[in-house]
Amino acid sequence: MSTPMEHPSRRVGDAMVEEAFTQCHVPVAICDAELRILRASSGMTHEAGLTEDQMRGRRFTQFMPGTAYEEVEGGICRVFKTGVAEHLEVYADARAEPGEQVWSVTLSPLRNAAGQVHRVQFTAVDTTAEYGARERLALLNEVSARVGSTLDVAQTAQEMVDAVAGRLADFVTVDLLDSLFRGVEPRPSGEGVALLRAAHQSVLPGVPESVIRVGEVDYYPQSSPPARVMATGRSSLHRTLDRAIERWATGDPQRARVVHAHGVHSVMVVPLSARDITLGVAVLVRHQRRAPFTEDDLLLAEEIAARAAVAVDNARRYTRERTTAEALQRSLLPQQLAEQEAVQVACRYLPARSRAGVGGDWFDVIPLSGARVALVVGDVVGHGLRASATMGRLRTAVRTLADVDLPPDELLVHLDDLVTHLTAEEDTAIDPGLETVTDLVATCVYVVYDPISHRCTVASAGHPPPAVVTPDGTVDFLDVPPGPPLGVGGLPFEVTERELPEGSLLALYTDGLAEACGRDIDAGLEQLRRALTGPADQPEEVCEAVLDSLLHGQPTDDIALLIARTRALDSRQVATWDLAGDPAAVAGTRAEVARRLAAWGLEEIAFTVELVVSELVTNAIRYGGPPIQLRVIRDTAVICEVSDSSSAAPHLRRARIFDEGGRGLLLVAQLARRWGTRHKAAGKTIWAEVALPEGQP
Repeated sequence: MSTPMEHPSRRVGDAMVEEAFTQCHVPVAICDAELRILRASSGMTHEAGLTEDQMRGRRFTQFMPGTAYEEVEGGICRVFKTGVAEHLEVYADARAEPGEQVWSVTLSPLRNAAGQVHRVQFTAVDTTAEYGARERLALLNEVSARVGSTLDVAQTAQEMVDAVAGRLADFVTVDLLDSLFRGVEPRPSGEGVALLRAAHQSVLPGVPESVIRVGEVDYYPQSSPPARVMATGRSSLHRTLDRAIERWATGDPQRARVVHAHGVHSVMVVPLSARDITLGVAVLVRHQRRAPFTEDDLLLAEEIAARAAVAVDNARRYTRERTTAEALQRSLLPQQLAEQEAVQVACRYLPARSRAGVGGDWFDVIPLSGARVALVVGDVVGHGLRASATMGRLRTAVRTLADVDLPPDELLVHLDDLVTHLTAEEDTAIDPGLETVTDLVATCVYVVYDPISHRCTVASAGHPPPAVVTPDGTVDFLDVPPGPPLGVGGLPFEVTERELPEGSLLALYTDGLAEACGRDIDAGLEQLRRALTGPADQPEEVCEAVLDSLLHGQPTDDIALLIARTRALDSRQVATWDLAGDPAAVAGTRAEVARRLAAWGLEEIAFTVELVVSELVTNAIRYGGPPIQLRVIRDTAVICEVSDSSSAAPHLRRARIFDEGGRGLLLVAQLARRWGTRHKAAGKTIWAEVALPEGQP
């Protein structure tokens, strides 16, 4: 009886399968329902480090331990159960070198003639390179999204190290030239370099790898990798066995201890360069993960550092521009308040800590004639150099108009006209093809306090009302009509008057104070009222108390605050005479003035004051109209005032040789330290100030 012969095609097929498994360099294995390996390709045996005979009959987890292959066996079970292929991404330790390999695994069902799954084919493709590329791209995108969210140098550096630590490196530092924190342009140095630690981060709690704290300065000798990178602008990649790293570490015992204690084995030093300037260096270290840095890692670190450097440089430029704007703003504010005795003053200016930049808030204290004083607080709407420059022009205009002694409402009318003209000038200067800038708008409150009458006169142009604290601690806000903001044009301003007891406090402020911390204006005014409530303290103490109460952290808008404590001029320091319109009265008036000066102990300047009084009274009798009144005030100077009913203002002119008159005001101008005219509803007052003798308080 003959044995059936094996079909030739079957022998050929088995030979081809054998050949395929022998020559296949891709890891392939055939498993049965018991998860045992029946066949393994040469690629599979290479990755496992075993022969096919050693693998046959064993499960993956018996020779390749780890959760990755437990997941593979779980997938094989599911394929046997469902008959549906599965795809897995497996992360396993590389066998040949330190690091991790990523495999794309496909588990395919193999069916018998009856259509049942009786085998599962395992096929793995090494996708480590592709995975690494995806991870690098994802990290780069994350850095782009996270780094540069603020215009703060230190915060930008911290955002970079937070993004990189744990993803690319185990320990990351960013050291920058300390000039960056002041907004100063960095300057290259050919020798060692001192860098300030801007930020660091680690996968270990407490960042134990760092030898210095954030904010401290570390000096890098010329031969160290960071100094070389700063000098050349080129990155460097090191193993701890490199001589450069060894010399750098051993040069600092503390750094050497850290390197050896944590097992540092790979280091990258990358420059932070922007606009052809090296701003600092980033040092990336590995000690937890086994794989050293690669050239691809270095390219990624350079790209991350380049993007972070642009953000750091933007922050530096912003710091410089902000510092310049703040310097301009402060230079336009009073550097030293003028001496006067009407009020005791304290003031504060706080610039906004926002990207919008400094604003146009300002304050001023202006001595006026008659021992009076003007208190001013204003706010130009907007931020930046335009607002600061406009503020400077308005402050100058207010001082000029105050010298003319205009009443508060008239002064604001002229200021409103100026803002309207400034807007028109800007509109004319702008390129028609460009978008028109917003109109200039400002608010202002102008207060005049008279220490003789104790009266306070106020006018407001859209500004929050001043607060008044009486000596008993009662707080209220002056009932002054707010009026339109400056720049609206064509609308009048109203004046409010109020008598203030000696020792009262006046609080003038901008809306940035009331609306700090997101409060609405009404809530802010109520908070201000509570902060001011209580017996009137010294203005400096009140300033601090108000800011402590209303501010929490950095303000988002500029704040100007002016606190003034009123003083009263003793009635014995003021002398008043009603004069007849007769030139013969001049001599008697001079004698009265001389006696009063003697009572004040000012005989030394009596002759000068008599001459001034004589000329002013004579001028009023000759050119003015009754009633005529003389008032002499003993303040920081001797103030002589002559009032009459005529509105005609005197003019200073030089008399010609044969003129009989015209020399009186010229003489007054020579004898007085300053003089001027102020107009009233009916008539005018000509005044002159004579300086006190040396040593007089």
